[in-house]
Amino acid sequence: MHASIHPLISPARLLEIFSAPDLVLLDATMALPGETFDPARRFVEARLPGARRFDIEQFSDPETVLPHMIPTQARFAALAGALGLSDAAHVVFYDQGNAASAARGWWLAGLFGLERVQVLDGGLPAWQRAGGAVESGPPPAVAAATFRPAPRFVRVAGLGDMRDHVRRGDRLILDARAHGRFTGEVAEPRPGLASGHMPGAHNLPFGRLLDDNRAFLPPEILHARFAEAGVTEDRRVITTCGSGVTAAVLSLGLAICGRAGDALYDGSWAEWGSTPGAPVETGPGRGAVS
Repeated sequence: MHASIHPLISPARLLEIFSAPDLVLLDATMALPGETFDPARRFVEARLPGARRFDIEQFSDPETVLPHMIPTQARFAALAGALGLSDAAHVVFYDQGNAASAARGWWLAGLFGLERVQVLDGGLPAWQRAGGAVESGPPPAVAAATFRPAPRFVRVAGLGDMRDHVRRGDRLILDARAHGRFTGEVAEPRPGLASGHMPGAHNLPFGRLLDDNRAFLPPEILHARFAEAGVTEDRRVITTCGSGVTAAVLSLGLAICGRAGDALYDGSWAEWGSTPGAPVETGPGRGAVS
């Protein structure tokens, strides 16, 4: 068991430890709704030296129609091992600029038991601004490793959990979607979904935790943003969004603030908004932050 590690690492600090033998760099870039680039091509064009591609679509359950739901323990372990990832590695996730992809990788890795896992604050652009080198071309093969999952499923919530929490009101449901989607004024990008939010949910669009360079704001500002959105010390939070990716930005922000015991609703609105009979509210909700 390693001492608790801060969830963020700065480009300057990563440069200092770059030659550490147990360091594994994972590029988790994926395109969010509205983004049209090819993450695999981006990875070949420019990446941190020695980085491996953590394909979030691969690290997902192929048996469900819902987007990038968590994989089984066996699938995660097999894919992680093929990437040369052991459970003892020091893993740094980054992405090519949207912050959410790396946050989802960080959350998944912690869910399946990695102890030393961090996100490169500001991603590849921040690394380059700090003078870090990049490489291009097809990545070399890596030696396989053995990954032994030690899942912490208390960190994830499912549909049945969410029904219970909505009924009891015992968790703060914090929705990372844009304000217009939360209120129901803007249609969902995925077809067939209701518009609105889960009853009792609060809204904190994930971009409000980030600066203009998609790096995280200072902890004191994060604390203030969460407080504005209704987060209190005495109530655990469940983060949610459209499909469980940008919710991970909120989860990472909560961890930066030193919180533990919060969870992420993996199915998020892709599941709730397509479930017959699931109650939906529209309007600004409670603690909404535009």
